[in-house]
Amino acid sequence: MVNLKKYNDVLKLFVIFLTFVFITSCSKQNYYVTKIEGKKIPIAEKKNQAPDPKLDSEQTKLIENFIKPYRDHINKDLDSILAYCPVTLDKNSGKWQTTIGNLLADVTLMRGNLVFNAREQKNIDICLLNHGGIRSILPKGNVTTRTAFEIMPFENSMVVIALKGEQILELVDYFISEKKPHPLSGITFTIDKNNTAKNILVQGKPIEKDKIYYVGTNDYLSNGGDNMNFFKKGVQKYVLDYKLRNILIDYFKEVDTIPVVNDTRITVE
Repeated sequence: MVNLKKYNDVLKLFVIFLTFVFITSCSKQNYYVTKIEGKKIPIAEKKNQAPDPKLDSEQTKLIENFIKPYRDHINKDLDSILAYCPVTLDKNSGKWQTTIGNLLADVTLMRGNLVFNAREQKNIDICLLNHGGIRSILPKGNVTTRTAFEIMPFENSMVVIALKGEQILELVDYFISEKKPHPLSGITFTIDKNNTAKNILVQGKPIEKDKIYYVGTNDYLSNGGDNMNFFKKGVQKYVLDYKLRNILIDYFKEVDTIPVVNDTRITVE
């Protein structure tokens, strides 16, 4: 006779096995990249075959026809006239300050302040940029979007650093020691015969060592770039997510004629 008990036990094990297999097969599968292969595909039909001038010309024409609409669209945007500049503004026009430097610092402070004030309900007191960051003149004539890209080709964004008055004094000392017309706005001072600063005014008021001042600059300088290490002593950093180039473009769109900023910010005895 067949042992039914043993048969039932075997049947139960078989059913459990099938259930396990079914559950496993239905579970989510994880796939991993184990190998990546590449292959060089020559343009010529055969290896070491000399290029066919006719074929090469046809391929060039096809590529040119493909990218032309995109190039034309970009050029149209870049060459659209935004404003007019009455004279050429050059970063080499002065020893301690320049017309283009004054303009860039003023514009950055002004437009950056729109964002900073709206977000933080605070005002930017000073703007300091770097002389080397200005990569082109602002030529006399029509000002376009391309002009802004030529002046500021980098992707630097504006940040605001909260500095104590002591660090502002370090900023001034740095400025004097560098002997470069770094764009500067919101602060004035006099360089005496001993090559030290006096009569330092921030927004027209005497500097206070323990007061917090908000200084606008770019992300590169805020991390100590160009040896501006005083920025690394800031008590707080605010990232505005506003590219300096876009600040310039937005400003150009707002004005008809670019002003020539010649006010005295740094006096030398």
